[in-house]
Order: sequence, then C-alpha cells, then structure tokens
Amino acid sequence: MRTLGAILAGGASRRFGSDKALAMLDGRTLLDHARAALAPHCDAVVIVGRADGIADWPRPGMGPLGAIAGALDHAAAQGFDRLLSAPVDCVRLPTDLAALLSPAPAFLDSQPVIGLWPIAALDDLRAMLEADGDLAMRAFARRIGARAVPCDFAPPNINSVEDLERLTKG
Repeated sequence: MRTLGAILAGGASRRFGSDKALAMLDGRTLLDHARAALAPHCDAVVIVGRADGIADWPRPGMGPLGAIAGALDHAAAQGFDRLLSAPVDCVRLPTDLAALLSPAPAFLDSQPVIGLWPIAALDDLRAMLEADGDLAMRAFARRIGARAVPCDFAPPNINSVEDLERLTKG
C-alpha cells in the first residue's frame, strides 16, 4: 500500500500570533520538524494549505477537514492508497505510527488530526464539506467508521509562543 503523508499547515495561527509553520524550534521550522517526523511513515510527504503546497478543498478556511480533502484528492490523482495526516505543530510522532493506525481508517484518540485515511473516504468527506454541517474531525471519523486508537504518546500542542517556549525548555 502506498501512503501519502500530509502536513496540515493552513491554519490562521491566530492564537500563535504569527505563521506557526515558520516558527523556529532547535534551529529548524516547525514545518521542517513535522516533515521529518512524518516522512518515515510514508512514501511521500506533501504540505497542505500553504501557497507552495496542496490547496484545501473546496476552499481555504474549512479547517483540518478541508486540508484532508485536498490531500486525499491529490493522493487519489497520484495513485496513493491512503493518507496519513498530521498537523504542522506535531514535531514528534510515535515511532510505530503507521502500524498503530493500520488498517485505515483510524486516528489517534488524543489528536484526531493524526489519522490514517483511505482514499475511498474522499466522497464522504466531500459530501460533509459541501453540506456545511458539523465539520469536526470526530464527526468525519464517525461517518466513515474510523477507529479511535488509544496511545501513550502525547502529541505536542503548540498553540502559542508560550507553548513553543515550554517545548524548547522541556
């Protein structure tokens, strides 16, 4: 099975106060850290929601589901079987992430944006986004019968400069 990794990096970073993806941690951007964390689990990695990456679908501002829809569409066009998603502020991932989430669909219970999604879920996701109803990650997961996978891993949650500073010190 071919897996495309997708770093969700299109958020407005309102709580962070500046472009979170370009914030520095240990001399590298959060985007670079996220790419390095996701790459071992995938055949290729794309950035979603940025001008130089894959566009959200159907438009920007749809939250993580818009990014996942854009990435699933790209993955389908490129012949991938599934998509592994993670947010740009997730600078570390479990070493056994792909195995932990297999078979798709599944997501980390502690962070539903970190998930393994089959390409076949694209039609259901498009229908959700076009209906403009509940656009929560867990609503999408319920719709496609995704499993919530418990894990001892606590993903970093960097929503502010203070969160980044705590991660740097810790």
